[in-house]
Amino acid sequence: QVQLLESGGGLVQAGGSLRLSCAASGSAGSRYAMGWFRQAPGQVREFVAGINWRGDRMDYADSVKVRCTITRDGAKNTVYLQMKSLTPEDTAVYSCAVGLFGSPRPYDYWGQGTQVTVSS
Repeated sequence: QVQLLESGGGLVQAGGSLRLSCAASGSAGSRYAMGWFRQAPGQVREFVAGINWRGDRMDYADSVKVRCTITRDGAKNTVYLQMKSLTPEDTAVYSCAVGLFGSPRPYDYWGQGTQVTVSS
């Protein structure tokens, strides 16, 4: 089992920045991908960003590509999502996910999420 705990969400004005964090614990091993997803009210969950286990390959949704940076700290088993130039359209619950090495699924475990609200 893997547990994920997100933090860093909150209320921010349009144009502002936030850094989300997600700490993983449990039996993920040492080679696992991590990612961020978001779900706005009434919308399906969408991929935001992902990073491989080495931390040298990152993928981003087109909607956030120039405004977000995903990084990870292997020593702390933590992934970060730095977001800037936020707009009300970024309002959503942001969840992190872990993808185990060798798994047939892109991601295997999910956190509960942290709310990000961007006011206009």
